Amino acid sequence: MPVSQHDPYNARELLQIIAIGLKIERRRAYGKPTKALENQADRIREKAEEREEQRAKARRKK
Repeated sequence: MPVSQHDPYNARELLQIIAIGLKIERRRAYGKPTKALENQADRIREKAEEREEQRAKARRKK
């Protein structure tokens, strides 16, 4: 179940995104690359959006 009706993330995914964001900002402060963490956040987002699209599709069929 999404945290809000505006975001596709559930509570666990939201916490993961926040933690990854903090890691990204910390790495940027030290001048280190962040591409792998950004890709990880993108995968979480895509998975959440796909899941919510499937749920919306199932609701429309009823």
